[in-house]
Amino acid sequence: MEFFSEIWAFLRVRKKFWLAPIIIALMLLGLLMIVAGQATVLSPFLYAL
Repeated sequence: MEFFSEIWAFLRVRKKFWLAPIIIALMLLGLLMIVAGQATVLSPFLYAL
């Protein structure tokens, strides 16, 4: 959780709020890859990406 709080503090101090959607999208894509690697049911959806 400290990692997320440091990222939020960086965005807030540097006024880089436009980076927030990019970071969130990358985190969700990484989470999808982790979940798809463990579950064979989701692998066809991962290949489409």
